[in-house]
Amino acid sequence: MDIEKTAKKIKSMEVRGAGNIARTAALALKTCAETSKAKTSKEFVKGLKEAGDILISARPSAVSLPNAVRFILHRAESSNLDLLPLKELVIATADEFIKDSENAVKRIGEIGSGRISDGDTILTHCNSQAALSVIKTAFRQGKDIKVFATEARPRYQGHITARELTKEGIPVTLIVDSAVRVFIKDIDKVIVGADSIAVNGAVVNKIGTSQLALIANESRTLFFVAAESYKFHPATVLGELIEIEERDASEVADPRDFKGVKIRNPVFDVTPPEYVDLIITERGVMPPQAALMLIKEQFGWIHSDMQE
Repeated sequence: MDIEKTAKKIKSMEVRGAGNIARTAALALKTCAETSKAKTSKEFVKGLKEAGDILISARPSAVSLPNAVRFILHRAESSNLDLLPLKELVIATADEFIKDSENAVKRIGEIGSGRISDGDTILTHCNSQAALSVIKTAFRQGKDIKVFATEARPRYQGHITARELTKEGIPVTLIVDSAVRVFIKDIDKVIVGADSIAVNGAVVNKIGTSQLALIANESRTLFFVAAESYKFHPATVLGELIEIEERDASEVADPRDFKGVKIRNPVFDVTPPEYVDLIITERGVMPPQAALMLIKEQFGWIHSDMQE
């Protein structure tokens, strides 16, 4: 029941943000392990996998969610431990993932701030904690920066970003998504987050990101992506396409007001790697073309899992 409640919160976006989703999933699996009534290791792993499947189904496009689940399940399935030490291993692995995830955002801020210059005006989209960590860290280092934030319709996560940065003391200008081209002449760098990064360096992020990237490319404005390494999508090594989630039409408009009109509400879009200048991870800065190398290093152990 707790797993189903957590999955519902993730699906409804009560729990939002790729990193937060991943940590919430890891915590849910930890709780599942702590409360398991399994009598054998086999039964315990089976229950853990069933819980993982429920969590993964909540947000198919946010690869941080299945990566968090698989990170924990892989340790459990490959351990060959008796029941009690196996439970302890799963609990410790979940704690390890949560800690590493939290530290990753801080480290991304430290690394990425080196790419921000004094006097920069930065454009960001949606509400990425990794991207905001770069901006906040640069500001705390004494750099004189300004930020333009898009609203990120239809859920308006950009409003959260604007309030968060204003509390930090950073000057913020809030604009509608379609106004980016008007203001791009005032922008020195674009920094966004990512929900998934494919093997070829393509970036899946909040709907509207690809338009920002296209405009930035056209205007010769640097376009950076800030993302934890667990957001790289291992399944794309085998050619699997990343599923683009569509949410309820009522988030866009009340369907009752538009009888006979089909309303579409895709949550994400795909930015081609040629529009991305750099990807900032907790492991360092890399070009999008280096995504394959990181995926092989980070997720080589789940290739067989992906083929099942």
